[in-house]
Amino acid sequence: MIVVAVIAILAAIAYPSYIKYVTKTHRVAAEACLSEFSNYMERYYTTNLRYDKDLTGTNANTPPFTTMDCATPNQTGDNYTYGWAAGEPTRSTYTIVATPINAQVTRDTQCGALKIDQAGTRTIGGTGTLNQCW
Repeated sequence: MIVVAVIAILAAIAYPSYIKYVTKTHRVAAEACLSEFSNYMERYYTTNLRYDKDLTGTNANTPPFTTMDCATPNQTGDNYTYGWAAGEPTRSTYTIVATPINAQVTRDTQCGALKIDQAGTRTIGGTGTLNQCW
């Protein structure tokens, strides 16, 4: 019985730590994906001299949020969705948002949605600080 009690106590301590580690790992992967999207947008701007349209004036559906490898379910797609902030992109600005989904929503209330803009400014949508989340 003593062995079972000791194992139960260790499990009660270890499981929350494990969940915290998994949550942080998912967040860091989403941050890397946001950086990849940001790099894509800078290459797009270099080609088109604007973020919102291509050279022919056609509205651009960039970056391809659903087709980039980092956003697939095998990578971060089971924990985050990616998209534009409201009103973005414009000719000279963009803000890309990684919004937590599934279990990540309840596990990562400290950071919430992660955002990055054309200047590299990073913001969060949760109650934590930028240093805790990025």
